[in-house]
Amino acid sequence: MTAPTHPTTAVHRTAEGNPAETTPRTTDRPSSPGSFGAFVSAARRAGRLVVQPRMGMSDPRAMRAGLAATRAADATTVGTVTLDSYTRVGDQAAARRALAEGVPLNGYPLVTYDTAVTRSLLDGIQDPAFPVQVRHGSAAPQDIVAALLLAGLDATEGGPVSYCLPYGRTPLATSVENWTRSCELLARTRDHGADPHLETFGGCMMGQLCPPSLLVALSVLEALFFAQHGLRSVSLSYAQQTDPVQDEEALHALRRLAEELLPELDWHIVVYTYMGVYPRTPDGARLLLEESARLAVRTGAARLIVKTAAEAHRIPTVRENVAALEAAARAAEAEAARALPTAAGQIAGLPMAAGQIAGLPMAAAGPAPDTGIHAEASALVQAVLEISPDLGRALPQAFERGYLDVPYCLHPDNAQRTRSYLDTDGRLRWSEIGAMPLGGIVELAHEPRLTSSGLLTALRHVERRFDAAALDPSPTHRPLDDGHRPPVRTALSEEGR
Repeated sequence: MTAPTHPTTAVHRTAEGNPAETTPRTTDRPSSPGSFGAFVSAARRAGRLVVQPRMGMSDPRAMRAGLAATRAADATTVGTVTLDSYTRVGDQAAARRALAEGVPLNGYPLVTYDTAVTRSLLDGIQDPAFPVQVRHGSAAPQDIVAALLLAGLDATEGGPVSYCLPYGRTPLATSVENWTRSCELLARTRDHGADPHLETFGGCMMGQLCPPSLLVALSVLEALFFAQHGLRSVSLSYAQQTDPVQDEEALHALRRLAEELLPELDWHIVVYTYMGVYPRTPDGARLLLEESARLAVRTGAARLIVKTAAEAHRIPTVRENVAALEAAARAAEAEAARALPTAAGQIAGLPMAAGQIAGLPMAAAGPAPDTGIHAEASALVQAVLEISPDLGRALPQAFERGYLDVPYCLHPDNAQRTRSYLDTDGRLRWSEIGAMPLGGIVELAHEPRLTSSGLLTALRHVERRFDAAALDPSPTHRPLDDGHRPPVRTALSEEGR
């Protein structure tokens, strides 16, 4: 199903961060001009990938300087205010004590600071040409949502599943209730002319070793949950995994499901640069970041959350964040330029890839090989929706029945009957599916039981591959998406069984 088009206005920004001329455009279900969703949609129509850092400092002056540097970067950027761990778990008393004692926190304590402090921090920086998103990691975000709205912000992220299962022991049903109230609070701002934006985190579950079909299904289900509770502008996340071809297939599957199930919403896809064990060499980290940017361009994603060369060692500086933003932007531009002949051929009459906008090289030239990711994700989504049309009821019951089951997730509400592994080509596959409704869809491999040694090897697969490529740029170690395929990689070590 294709949504009707409506006129809207594209807001662009010059390299200096100032508003440029606006150009009338059309888009599917547009967000209000000036909103987070509208900015990202306008950038995508212009053929520019929006890049975004992870960034949060407890000192308001440092946080303001970080946002200003992000805005001034030579890239199309949006800002990030990442909150601290005390705020994430609702321990405002501890946050107040830390501030009183001059102890730096690992993020911005939004709820603890007076609203005037945050408004002053944002004044002159946040505007329609530079929207800002709050990131937090909370299973109980009601106070966070209230605080960000009071400060003049209306974009955030997370989800009832993705900000519950990996982060603590909050019962899933409680998280669902908390997120219901938070979504409804955000959605009520639409009555006052705002167009709040909410991004799923379901496509990033556990960071690594979760097969793509489950990531896609969780991202779609959380977006449906947001829509059920009144949100009309959403983004669907997907974290880069271990194999670029598999990731392309997953992102095409995510787009297909969003087109089928979210036809009335303004939505876009956001790719996360790899969230697992990161390369230790600066060049290895750069290669991985660039691969994520090319992946985003090839699959028509509109936004990329970057990581820096410091990722394996420490919290990055503002300067390192800006360098990552600009490196990702250059890689995206190069990939888009490389795709221009293909796009021209499509405009001449050849079929266009799903989601591609005429005249722009922001989608893959053709579909990735179909290995069943869309079929698996569709089966998971359908099984949850058949429990109840109310996702507030369906999601907890789906985990209780094992229809959704995240491998290696130790949360009490997760059945813990599924397992994944890396095959000899470095692709994520299921070895055990538990009670998930994937029988007859997934071909299970008869792999030896994964040992602690094998798990550690799998966790470091991407780190080792990109560090090897940085140290030895021969075809054997060349990154997989630059037009060459290396020899088949060795299977995971099972020593120590």
